[in-house]
Amino acid sequence: MRLSLSPLGLGCAQLGNLYHAISDETADATVRRAWDEGVRYFDTAPHYGLGLSETRLGAALRSFPRDEYVLSTKAGRVLEPNPAGADVQDDQGFAVPAAYRRRWDFSRDGVLRSLEDSLTRLGLDRVDIVYVHDPDDHFEEALRGAFPALHELREQGVIRAFGAGMNQAPMLAEFVRRTDLDVVLVAGRYTLLDQPALDELLPLCLERGVAVVAGGAFNGGILATAEPGRFYDYAEAPPELVERASRIAAVCARHGVELPEAALALPMAHPAVASVVVGAHDPSQVSVNTRRARAAVPPELWTELVDAGLLRADVVIAEGVS
Repeated sequence: MRLSLSPLGLGCAQLGNLYHAISDETADATVRRAWDEGVRYFDTAPHYGLGLSETRLGAALRSFPRDEYVLSTKAGRVLEPNPAGADVQDDQGFAVPAAYRRRWDFSRDGVLRSLEDSLTRLGLDRVDIVYVHDPDDHFEEALRGAFPALHELREQGVIRAFGAGMNQAPMLAEFVRRTDLDVVLVAGRYTLLDQPALDELLPLCLERGVAVVAGGAFNGGILATAEPGRFYDYAEAPPELVERASRIAAVCARHGVELPEAALALPMAHPAVASVVVGAHDPSQVSVNTRRARAAVPPELWTELVDAGLLRADVVIAEGVS
């Protein structure tokens, strides 16, 4: 990919009031803190807060030099006015009025409309990367419509790169095989608890020179604190998963490492991974995450996790040695 991403990126679902509302001022301060901490990659989507994330992110970024950061958004959900929902809460995890409805659309026209709408909300003249967003049930439509449209936009210089963003690895690997994409965003599938991206996706991306952005490093919260949380991938974590996370945390503690520090270090160590995107509800969370991302993790920690059967033996550990 002809773009250089900062090792840590800011995932901006929280700017769209993910789980709970934040103020415009807090959203702006969160982006500014990320900039101050050296973050130069920002990822958003129309889905996040029914466009609120894009609006807030664009407003914050307009005060920074456009050539000094990389911005990605997504296509696949077109937002349409929904006047009847103005007094109803969105039902997909965002604390916003349902004044718009999401309509799945992976056609060429849908992608072009989505990008045009995103630029309007962002208030910027361009985005760098567009991901095809969650096409799990729309594989053929995405292959026929979305990817060719984005390829054309890249060739025209309208965008600099395109890819796909999903919560699964097998379909992403198939898109790598069958399209000329530049980058994939894989969420939650290369973490301390879950490494299926190692089966095909990460080796294939290395082979083909496709950049990988790793999202969901904390698996929805269970790995976000020194003592494991209770949420895994947006739902209550089963007891056996909490127990396994607790065993991992105990190994981390023996090596002087906090669980979330190891959770960020694992994807960052893989040579296919260009950036790890992490969300934040406020500036302090940004600073905590950047500190975690800079923490030193001894190779012996990974060795112990592998030996204990808590981590796959084919993970990439210290200094790229597997």
